[in-house]
Amino acid sequence: MPPRSSSPPLFALTITTAPEAEDAVAELLLRTTGEAAITTFDRIRGLSRVVVYLNDQAFLTPARRKDLRNGLRAIESCGLDIGAARIAWSRVKAIDWKESWKRHFQPLSIGRALLVRPSWSRKRPAKGQQELVLDPGLSFGTGQHPTTGFCLKEVVRLRPRSTPAALLDVGTGSGILALAAAKVGYAPVRAFDFDPEAVTVAKQNAADNHLSEAVALSRLDVAKLPAAPRRRYEVVCANLTSDLLLRYADLLTAQVADGGVLVLAGILAEEFAKVRTAFRKSGWKLLRSERRREWCSGSFHR
Repeated sequence: MPPRSSSPPLFALTITTAPEAEDAVAELLLRTTGEAAITTFDRIRGLSRVVVYLNDQAFLTPARRKDLRNGLRAIESCGLDIGAARIAWSRVKAIDWKESWKRHFQPLSIGRALLVRPSWSRKRPAKGQQELVLDPGLSFGTGQHPTTGFCLKEVVRLRPRSTPAALLDVGTGSGILALAAAKVGYAPVRAFDFDPEAVTVAKQNAADNHLSEAVALSRLDVAKLPAAPRRRYEVVCANLTSDLLLRYADLLTAQVADGGVLVLAGILAEEFAKVRTAFRKSGWKLLRSERRREWCSGSFHR
């Protein structure tokens, strides 16, 4: 949930860039800070501002600033225009942070099955549509990012109709995929994240949606997944970075039940072929994929 006025002061880490690089810059900030970014577009200047909000006044050390510059150079080397790529650090009021989210986090409908909305939205679900109320917080996952959006659509598309189906959400962030799964009929639903703050936020989101009993949330490193699990899942979602997907392909594969589907996201478009090839060697066939800007996601079956 967004911090109240009594929360410690927040600090904005902002990178100004060209629009075509805004998603890559948002991913860079996510990897560097662990926090989701807000992107705004300045129509007059033709530039995008990508911002993350942090509680740590001392976060932007010279070493981290250098890492960000190296990351920006890497984005540019992929052929994206990063523009001025200016890095700024400033103190903001918590109310500014909350109001900024209100402007940019809009309700999201996934077909006729699911509505994801922030608590301040007055939009109501259509007939037969399940509702998930999720306010953005200092944890990744509101459904607005292309990779999360693809996973949500797959969770809804693959939802159980007549036979039970279990779901595992690897790297759950805010818990959005797991909570959505519980809403549309999966059971059991298990989710985990390595970040303890993400787990705390996800558990609060589950409680707010009366899903604490329906979703098992825990802190776990993907490297600790069992190679021979007692329980396997009809759908496994892994919205991770490409290096993690490649490194732990065998462990992720082991979690999927016979005939199940593995949903992979968080992949830059130029890295998707490498990921697809690696999983094809393990017997996976690409069912469907989606590219939005520089992001590519896919569902696999074997």
